Amino acid sequence: MSVNELYTKYTRVWIPDPEEVWKAAEITRDYKEGESVLHLKLEDETPLVYSVGPSSNPLPFLRNPDILVGENDLTALSYLHEPAVLHNLRVRFLESNAIYTYCGIVLVAINPYEQLQIYGEEVINAYSGQNMGDMDPHIFAVAEEAFKQMARDERNQSIIVSGESGAGKTVSAKYAMRYFATVGGSSNDTNVEDKVLASSPIMEAIGNAKTTRNDNSSRFGKYIQIGFNKYYHIIGANMRTYLLEKSRVVFQAEDERNYHIFYQLCASASLPEFKDLSLSSAEDFTYTSLGENIFIEGVNDAEDFKKTREAFTLLGVKDSSQNNIFKIIASILHLGNIEICSERDGDSCHILRDDVHLQHFCRLLGVELQQMEHWLCHRKLVTTAETYVKNMTTKQANNARDALAKHIYARMFDWIVEHINKALYTSTKQHSFIGVLDIYGFETFEVNSFEQFCINYANEKLQQQFNSHVFKLEQEEYMKEQIPWTLIDFYDNQPCIDLIEAKLGILDLLDEECKVPKGTDQNWAQKLYQQHSSSAQFQKPRMSNTSFIVVHFADKVEYQCEGFLAKNRDTIYEEQINILKASEFQLVADLFQEKGDVPPAKSRVNVRAMKTVPKVPNKEHRKTVGHQFRSSLHLLMDTLNATTPHYVRCIKPNDYKEAFSFDSSRAVQQLRACGVLETIRISAAGYPSRWTYPDFFSRYRVLMKKSDKASSDKKLVCRNLLEMLIKEPDMFQFGKTKIFFRAGQVAYLEKLRADKFRSACIMIQKTVRGWLQRLRYRKIRKMAIALQRYGRGYLARRYADYLRLTRAAIICQKQFRMVRDQQEYLRVRRAVVTIQAYTRGMFIRRIYQEFLLHHKAMIIQKNVRGWLQRKKFRRARDAAIIIQCAFRRLRAKRQLKQLKIEARSAEHLKKLNTGMENKIVQLQRKMDDQSKEYRTQNEQLKTVNASLGSEVTKLQKELTQLRSQQEDGGQLMSLQEELERLREELQEAHALRKRLEEEHSSEKMDLTQRVEELENENSLLKSEKEELNQRILQNSQSSKEEVSSVSLQSELDQERQRYQNLLKEFSRLEQRYDNLKEEMSLNKFHPGHRRNPSTQSSLESDSNYPSVSTSEIGDTEDSIQLVEEMGVEKAAMDISLFMKLQKRVRELEQERKRLQTTVDKMEELAKRKGSESKGSVLEQETADLAYNNLKRQELESENKKLKNDLNELRKTIAERASQNSSSNELQDSYNLLVSQLKSASEELDARKEEVLILRTQIISTAQLQEDKQNEHTDEPDSVPKVNNSKEPVDKDEALRAYHGLCESKKLLESQLQSQSRQHKDELEALHHQIALLKDDIEKKQELLALSPEARVDYSVQQEITRLTNDNLDLKELVEKLEKNERKLKKQLRIYMKKVQELEAAQAAAQSSRSKQELTRQVTVQRREKDFQGMLEYNKEDEALLLKSLISDMHPSKVSATVPCLPAYILFMCIRHADYINDDQKVESLLTSTINTIKKVLKKNNEDFEMTSFWLANTSRLLHCLKQYSGDEAFMTQNTAKQNEHCLKNFDLAEYRQVLSDLSIQIYQQLIKVAEAAIQPMIVSAMLESESIPSLAGVKPMGYRNRSSSMDTDADSPTSYTVKGLIRQLGQFVTTMRDHGLDPEIVGQVVRQLFHSINTNTLNNLLLRKDVCSWSTGMQLRYNTSQMEEWLRGNNLYQSKAAATLEPIIQVAQLLQVKKKTSQDAEAICSMCTALTTQQIVKILNLYTPLNEFEERVTVAFIRNIQNHLQERNDPGQLLMDTKHIFPVLFPYTPSALSLEMLHIPASLGLEFLLRV
Repeated sequence: MSVNELYTKYTRVWIPDPEEVWKAAEITRDYKEGESVLHLKLEDETPLVYSVGPSSNPLPFLRNPDILVGENDLTALSYLHEPAVLHNLRVRFLESNAIYTYCGIVLVAINPYEQLQIYGEEVINAYSGQNMGDMDPHIFAVAEEAFKQMARDERNQSIIVSGESGAGKTVSAKYAMRYFATVGGSSNDTNVEDKVLASSPIMEAIGNAKTTRNDNSSRFGKYIQIGFNKYYHIIGANMRTYLLEKSRVVFQAEDERNYHIFYQLCASASLPEFKDLSLSSAEDFTYTSLGENIFIEGVNDAEDFKKTREAFTLLGVKDSSQNNIFKIIASILHLGNIEICSERDGDSCHILRDDVHLQHFCRLLGVELQQMEHWLCHRKLVTTAETYVKNMTTKQANNARDALAKHIYARMFDWIVEHINKALYTSTKQHSFIGVLDIYGFETFEVNSFEQFCINYANEKLQQQFNSHVFKLEQEEYMKEQIPWTLIDFYDNQPCIDLIEAKLGILDLLDEECKVPKGTDQNWAQKLYQQHSSSAQFQKPRMSNTSFIVVHFADKVEYQCEGFLAKNRDTIYEEQINILKASEFQLVADLFQEKGDVPPAKSRVNVRAMKTVPKVPNKEHRKTVGHQFRSSLHLLMDTLNATTPHYVRCIKPNDYKEAFSFDSSRAVQQLRACGVLETIRISAAGYPSRWTYPDFFSRYRVLMKKSDKASSDKKLVCRNLLEMLIKEPDMFQFGKTKIFFRAGQVAYLEKLRADKFRSACIMIQKTVRGWLQRLRYRKIRKMAIALQRYGRGYLARRYADYLRLTRAAIICQKQFRMVRDQQEYLRVRRAVVTIQAYTRGMFIRRIYQEFLLHHKAMIIQKNVRGWLQRKKFRRARDAAIIIQCAFRRLRAKRQLKQLKIEARSAEHLKKLNTGMENKIVQLQRKMDDQSKEYRTQNEQLKTVNASLGSEVTKLQKELTQLRSQQEDGGQLMSLQEELERLREELQEAHALRKRLEEEHSSEKMDLTQRVEELENENSLLKSEKEELNQRILQNSQSSKEEVSSVSLQSELDQERQRYQNLLKEFSRLEQRYDNLKEEMSLNKFHPGHRRNPSTQSSLESDSNYPSVSTSEIGDTEDSIQLVEEMGVEKAAMDISLFMKLQKRVRELEQERKRLQTTVDKMEELAKRKGSESKGSVLEQETADLAYNNLKRQELESENKKLKNDLNELRKTIAERASQNSSSNELQDSYNLLVSQLKSASEELDARKEEVLILRTQIISTAQLQEDKQNEHTDEPDSVPKVNNSKEPVDKDEALRAYHGLCESKKLLESQLQSQSRQHKDELEALHHQIALLKDDIEKKQELLALSPEARVDYSVQQEITRLTNDNLDLKELVEKLEKNERKLKKQLRIYMKKVQELEAAQAAAQSSRSKQELTRQVTVQRREKDFQGMLEYNKEDEALLLKSLISDMHPSKVSATVPCLPAYILFMCIRHADYINDDQKVESLLTSTINTIKKVLKKNNEDFEMTSFWLANTSRLLHCLKQYSGDEAFMTQNTAKQNEHCLKNFDLAEYRQVLSDLSIQIYQQLIKVAEAAIQPMIVSAMLESESIPSLAGVKPMGYRNRSSSMDTDADSPTSYTVKGLIRQLGQFVTTMRDHGLDPEIVGQVVRQLFHSINTNTLNNLLLRKDVCSWSTGMQLRYNTSQMEEWLRGNNLYQSKAAATLEPIIQVAQLLQVKKKTSQDAEAICSMCTALTTQQIVKILNLYTPLNEFEERVTVAFIRNIQNHLQERNDPGQLLMDTKHIFPVLFPYTPSALSLEMLHIPASLGLEFLLRV
């Protein structure tokens, strides 16, 4: 473009300004090439005539469009020059508070002088894994780029941080190392990253100091290499230091300080361990008080010293070594306070004998006082012939003392650095490293000395490396895109470097002058003038002969020659060093030992020389400081050249350390010095602006033709467009993937685009304005026509009036003429009358017709008006009814609210208690009815006993008749005596029973009396309660139940989250333990060894699972479930009642287990008896078999019912035992009643046993008799043989009878023992009751000690609790009594029926003829046993079971079966182990199951399907353990069959807790796997994909968008869309539902994933300027609506997942709303409730218009927003926590599946399982 096209009217330019450096202006008149002036207008509307010329003033720089202002990358600017760079940095720093900006490969960091919340761990996580151009500029982005290139290219990296003092170099380097420590943390427990970070406080303490420019200025350079292994974990580090400013130890300028360590040590001098240092305040020492200010605002030296000591300890420096270091530091302070006094002659000096500081110095360093005192004032001169000792003047002695102090500090500094490197050293092979160089920037002061010269020399070398690297990157980019490469002229500072370091350069001449014995600074300066006067880089000042000027790349610097030689020599007297070498402290001696010093061997013979030979100075001493610095700098440059560098340039915005204050002149000076402008110049010399073809097509398609837009070849379209728009072909180049533009061409294209938009806007405006004018014309025309119509009507009415008046006049004339012509009238009267008659008739008819019409019209009007009035009335009536309904509803709501308040009040409790009185009366009546029924049942029992007794006597008579036929009478007599004795015992039992019945009657009388007393007491308590309720109502009118319920819910959520966080930490530690265990196991074997199953380490259980027993605490999840079922309000109302109910449940469990053990013992006794009876003869076995069949038949039908009845009675007893004293007497009576019922039932069992025994004996006898009869009938000759065999038959019968009596005796003995145990249990219950009474007495004594008001409140609370407990207990008692009554009735009917069946069976046995028929008759009555829903397996098959069900299980195997089939199978196996009462089997199966599931999940830790499958199965197994536990809280939804399947022997509450913990761990793993799957999709789908086509705009991109971290090849990862993200979420939900996961847990998983989507999207948006636009807000709102629609479609909207998207929904609204007025600010504040103040302000600062028609958010508007949001107490965190996990709750969901109906597929290979 020509100058005439560029410099036109309204074009904005930059003109120089002495104060602001550059000032903005606007051209007011088109400029023609060749004119000498340019007409401008400043921003304050001041006109200006700016002279231009080819030699004097060139044309001013052009300004960039507003759309490019505030860009993240300076290379994205269309016009690249100094004012554009400065303005962009200023806008970003002041308006957006953005301290980081890219400039090509350089990160420009401006020191804000304020702590910003942008360095937290969440920010590190946000930048981790991101490309450099994707996020806002940040030091973490540079660190991530270095880390990524190291991992991808396997090349070492370097981060070069430079800048002036106070620009923030140290902080930037520290944050870069923190990033590496966080991202590349060590893989083992060595904590190398912590040690790397711990080196920072130590180096800051010994190497940083306060200067006039910076409170924490680094006075040395350092290069830290952080080593990584092949897995890119930190394994070690190494530090190199450069040019420590030793002169600061002995001198500080005004308002400056010495190194921090001195002040830290003085601030901690009062500590006991530092008493021997003899330190005081820093003001008392010369070396720390020269700056006259020993404090730094906001810095606590004592606290910093603690951190320094902690860092020493972390790095492994022992306490003794630390103390020695502090002694050396303290000795330096004492050395500075040694006063050297001059002698009278002035040529010598001395130190006072009693100098305290000299004594402290020698004591702390362990050296001899006399020698140090001597050699501080003397020096040794060694010549060839002899040695002289020469006195020193006071000045020389002071200089020597200061030199010694500097040397000691420098050696100590080097020793500390060496030990830090030792602590960070690792023997592991280093795969790669990243170096962080924190080095001083270019410096120029009023007086520049040797230090500034070395610093600027180092910056010259770094700038040369920087220029070559930038040039190299440009060349690589051009060649990659196959663009013709032309050499770019860039500044080469090699001549300046040659001037300094070449042969006979400045450093060589300096070293040469130092070798001259009497060399001076003036002689050195003269040599410089002679040698380099012809060099363009060297100048001699006009007014000085002791200084010189070097033209550096940044500026000219004048150096003062004074002190160069002394600083370069760094002279130190050897005598003083030798004294320190002989120190008694090893550390001090080691500090001054040279590397080449080796102690001589003792075996050698010392030979003395003939004459004194001067000692050759050490090689290290012969090296000058300049030579050492040049060598180390060359080594540094070699290291940097072997790495890929990354540059961070720190800028100091002002010299006053003011927060967010920008001094343009200081900033420009530093930009020139640090090479940023050189980068801009090199970039501008080529093709700085670069666009990809799709981005260019999207941005400039408005300039294309309609036919070109439809073309699929975008490259060809772009090529044609550019050739048409830009006529000069050299202004752009086409690469493989990008288009390259010269500087200014993008601005030209933007101008064309803006012109196109402007013309389009003009066309739209023209069309709209024409349409508006046409509308206006039509409206005016319509109004004109209306006016004309009304005007013409007015004129017509006027004309009609005129006609009527004329007609009236005529009539008058006619009448007048008629009078005048009356005669003529009379004559023609007759004719006239006739005419009138006809005429009047006609008029009358007309009037009639008109009257008729009017009458009809009136009828119609009447009906219409009536209809309208009725319609109006109905409308008014309906409105009145609606108003009445609304008012009545409002009044009803108020009444309902009042009723709710009254329902919560004590008055409501009083009404409830009224109902309780009625219930007590009803209970009394029921007890009376039950006592009556009990009498009737006793009478029935007596009749049954009588019938049984008669039957027994009958049987005994028959037995006596049979025995009378036998010959052996002696044995029969003994058996009869035994039978008589047993009969006596039975009579005693009858007597005992009668006595118990009498006691029962007496207790019942007492019970009735006590009930009456309780009723009286209840009436008294009711009266007291009414009084207390009145007091309560007077004191408080409002209830706080809702607040308490909300607080309780929040506390439960917090406790649940805290518990789950602990569980998560436990699982993490468990995983770490497993990893360490695997590493140890791997280390034990050689690399080639293959482990067999016998040597493999198995994963043992992490916790020692206890044996199956009752937990004291109870299941946490069960408790939460109970609270939720009760309701939070009820639970919050009385927590003490809830805890008491829990305690009662535990007592019931203990009682149930005790009773279970008793039943087990009885069963074992029965088994033992059965085993004894098996050894008899064959006939006895037959009888025993019949007996066992009958007994088993009875037990099978009654065992369960009796056990349930017994357990319920025991539970009732235990519950009533925990009541207060008012109900204890009632409980005693009830206990006695229950014991009597039990004794009666036991006696009935005993009688039944006796009947069964006698019946078997009769049957066996009848069989023998039948056999005899058969023998008689078949063989009549065998009668004598039969008669001879009678005697043994009688003996066998007697023996069987004897055994039967023994069995009955043992049975009675067991019954007596059980009764004795019951009495003991009752005694224990009484003792427990006494303890409760004692506790009650203590509580009442405490109540008496309270104040009256507190006593009233306490008594009311206790009364409410007691009444509530009574109500609950009475309800339970009534229900259980009714249940027991029904069961006893049913049991009595069963007993009667069985007695009848026994009689029928006896008759059938007597009439039967064969043994087989008898056996068949016994077994017919037994029902066939149904499948009980249990699976039996052998102990040795447990491993195979777990392998088939867990280890080798895949979800596809059971996809077609019942969901959670493995869980059901495992539970059925557990049920069988519980059924057989095998605790070891239960414990082994559960423990192995848990450990095997952990192994499977560890093996498949990235498989979502497997994790979801085992989460579903683990939770289902947990639900089964709850559902079949026997707890009533979990049995409410069970069927009767499921209740029968409950566990009988073991309480698995503790295993439920373990399974609950395991479920939480699996849930957390599931969330981790799912988040890892959707993590790469979130940002691309939510922010970058075009859900609404052609909506997003594209802006020019800078160098960072084409950085080496981005892969622009064809194999780059594809972008994701919202549909893809929703599809992935749908797959997750489908998988979880297919596996049978509970819907509540699925909802919680979706909620957690939506939270992850929200946090990642919001965090990414807060760190990206390019997505904060109106179009992104539209896209984001559309995407969130799609997510919400997906939730509704999958019935997940109630899972609170949509609420987690509220922040990004509000962000979308914030990006779209207006942002101008104060009303807009108020609307934003009220709308963005889910965003913090920092987030709102950050988004407003980042908001970027995509074209010039949008307006930026003004600073005033952002300040207005901040003022409105001051009242908010938002956290200081900018980004959201991406690692937050909501506490998971596993709600109890019982299964409706019947276990006995479960089918096990044969494909599982579980044939060894047996159905039970």
